[in-house]
Amino acid sequence: MSEKENMLAGLFYNSLDPELVRLRQEARRTLWQYNATDPADESKRRELMEKLFGQAGKNLIIEPPFYCDYGSQIYFGDNVFLNFNCTILDCARVEIGNGCMLGPNVQIYTATHPLDPKARKEGKEFASPVKIGSDVWIGGSAVILPGVTIGDGAVIGAGAVVTKDVPALSVAVGNPAKVLRQFYNFKRDIPKDIPAEKPAN
Repeated sequence: MSEKENMLAGLFYNSLDPELVRLRQEARRTLWQYNATDPADESKRRELMEKLFGQAGKNLIIEPPFYCDYGSQIYFGDNVFLNFNCTILDCARVEIGNGCMLGPNVQIYTATHPLDPKARKEGKEFASPVKIGSDVWIGGSAVILPGVTIGDGAVIGAGAVVTKDVPALSVAVGNPAKVLRQFYNFKRDIPKDIPAEKPAN
């Protein structure tokens, strides 16, 4: 298997492999163009997003600057918004569902390293995918670590470090992030015996 195939399979790989170095350089050139675009040139931004990402859903908005490793392993749903200075290390697949909002400085990591210092000196690393469901709100400066899944409708508090899966329709905060509470999806799960709010006078 090639080093790229090892990387995508979640096996140890050498990030200094010439093919991987070339792919990262190509992504950085595209990012350099994207981060320097005229804010009013939406068509150029769209063209570069479609070139860079595995999938760029409809109405995708990414405020520059934005950074990633390869881009090709990132899959965005529709109506996704990323605020300034987000970083995604996509050495494995990263899925971000429809209607997600990411605050400034959010970081999503798939890359990780062995605990054994000897193995690290040999240049070994591996990656685990990250999956973020639909309608998730991630607060500014939150960090999502390798292998994490975040369920639909969840809220991640600003500055949280998410080390474990977060269930749907929950609020998680802190370092390491812990689930504070889960809540109704009011459009679907609200009990029928709760009266509707009266209109304001």
